[in-house]
Amino acid sequence: MNALPNVIPFNETPPAEHDRPQSIAPPAELRFTLSPTMDELHKQVERVAQVDVPVLLLGESGVGKEFIARSLHTRSLRCRGTFLKVNCAALPSALLESELFGYEAGAFTGAVKSKPGQFELCDHGTILLDEIGEMPSALQAKLLHVIEDQQFSRLGGRRVITVDVRILAATNIDIEKALQNKTFRPDLYYRLNAITLRIPPLRERREDIPLFVNHFMSQLPEKLGCPAKPFPKRIMNACLRYSWPGNVRELKNFMCRYLILQDDETAIASILNHDSGADGQPDVQPGLRPLVQSVRAEAEKRLIQECLTKARWNRTETARALHISTKTLWNKMRQYGIRYSSFQGEAANDEATRCFPNVAAGTRRAAGQGRRPVEGRVLDRVGTISRLGMANRAACSGRPIAQ
Repeated sequence: MNALPNVIPFNETPPAEHDRPQSIAPPAELRFTLSPTMDELHKQVERVAQVDVPVLLLGESGVGKEFIARSLHTRSLRCRGTFLKVNCAALPSALLESELFGYEAGAFTGAVKSKPGQFELCDHGTILLDEIGEMPSALQAKLLHVIEDQQFSRLGGRRVITVDVRILAATNIDIEKALQNKTFRPDLYYRLNAITLRIPPLRERREDIPLFVNHFMSQLPEKLGCPAKPFPKRIMNACLRYSWPGNVRELKNFMCRYLILQDDETAIASILNHDSGADGQPDVQPGLRPLVQSVRAEAEKRLIQECLTKARWNRTETARALHISTKTLWNKMRQYGIRYSSFQGEAANDEATRCFPNVAAGTRRAAGQGRRPVEGRVLDRVGTISRLGMANRAACSGRPIAQ
């Protein structure tokens, strides 16, 4: 396929400086899309960029939330300022607070000299708080005051610092559920919720998949040092049918594997098994854990059946061979529906002969039908008790015992 030069490279940072940012129109490539949903999103970005209010970006992992945040910064009047991204999920609470607001010398062990925080470095610029849904509740309260007053103090400091920073926040969590579970403060949500932009997942804008494929095919070979190769139509069809849970990031990684391995079958094995059904929607594939459990259950059932056959239905010997208790063996047999009647042929006849030695062979009773098998140990005990009883009766009557 021919490369499409207007596709946006999601891993590149838009230019941060313009001569006259108020009058320069957004670059044409930022609007290049075949999806009506994304086209409407780009229009919203153009309008929101000019309004200096907090923006909350919602969307799954890999949809391009950081790219939209950079677009908002580039198109705004703050484009000459600094754009910084802080991953709120990557640092523990104490380190995250010092990273955002800085600290003074002696504020804690190891604080030899003072350090400015990201908010100070972003003065007159834009800061992106990525994965804000993972921020601790105590730090959310402090962030709320910073949004309200644009003022804060460093850790261990007394001086109040005033900054002029536009805050963009992004998260891939279910924000409504987080509010219900009280893991995200409602007051902070409503303060950030001045403008909310939802970035749709790749499966809701499949029209753009060929555009990304063309872009990656034109850019990645040079970066990876791999020779370019054609992209077969059947692989493209598989890409269009796949649900892409990792979205654009997963698609880029797939293209890297395809170019590095230079093997069509190996590269697309992970997506060719996710073809859609008749309705054009991706099939719901079982996860790995249910599949492993199913295979394990089948193997366990077969092993128990084989051990029972070798032990001639002796549950005690079978449990000992399997290194489990007799009770566990009974539970497993009940779970997998293993019954004596399921064993046919020689094994069943041998079991019937062992359990019922005095029953004529070939009869219904000899086959063990209608009777519960008795262990040999129990039979021996019953025989001993019976002989003792007969001896007592013979002693009373004076008659000899029949051997």
